[in-house]
Amino acid sequence: MADRELTALLAHLKSSAGRLSYSETNALLSRAKLLLLQLNALTPAPGTPAAHLALARDTFEQGALASIRARNPDAFTRYVAQLRPFYELLPRGGGAAAAGEEGEGGGQQGERNKVTGLYLLLLLTQGLYGEFHSELEALAAAGGGDAEADRYLGYPIRLERWLMEGSYDRVWKAMKKGEVPCEEFGVFSEILTSQIRSEIASSSERAYPSLPLSSTKSLLFLESEGAVVEFARSRGWTVRDGQIYFPSAQETGEEEQEKEMSQMIMENTLGYARQLETIV
Repeated sequence: MADRELTALLAHLKSSAGRLSYSETNALLSRAKLLLLQLNALTPAPGTPAAHLALARDTFEQGALASIRARNPDAFTRYVAQLRPFYELLPRGGGAAAAGEEGEGGGQQGERNKVTGLYLLLLLTQGLYGEFHSELEALAAAGGGDAEADRYLGYPIRLERWLMEGSYDRVWKAMKKGEVPCEEFGVFSEILTSQIRSEIASSSERAYPSLPLSSTKSLLFLESEGAVVEFARSRGWTVRDGQIYFPSAQETGEEEQEKEMSQMIMENTLGYARQLETIV
């Protein structure tokens, strides 16, 4: 029967996650969608059996996770959109027992929190803070409980708060290998690193007229002074005699307050960077 074949296929997808190529995974997902079509579960409806809804949800979740591993955010976003109606029809913690899955993401609720956490992280890397908070509000309205206490949901929530506070040292630490909740979350580290470097660079320009090349290397978490010089040129900074000079600008009273805040943020970040270098 289609449901038994689909259950076996999904078990194979889950056990082989990260080992199959993206094309191999897509081939299996295409077969899974054909089986869902046979079960009339490709598009959710209130009358669809809960077990079939759970199988469809699992299929799209595996597609979403595979898209992240393949660094395909557009495909991931499409899968998230396809998952929404299934999540509405399958309450948290129920409806999937008949499908017999005990996924890493939380047993009967499948990989819902993992997928949602990854979507929040994607919005964060794209700078879509309004959408980020709308998603959190929808999560709370759906009875998501204490989202920050969750392994997957809490990670992007904390990162967003630290980014807004300018606590870049905490963000750097959270993005280190071994600190992320799982492999898929690590995909975003490179994107966030670039984003944070840009934020730190802007704060440095506001806080100081110049900085030593060695300090800037630590501040931006770059591996060599050559990388600092390359980054400096991309920002229009001047490099001379081992010093980075930032473009100067006249300051208003408000800008002076921003400068003081930026200096505090930079000193905290630079202190963390030096501690990290000492440990290494």
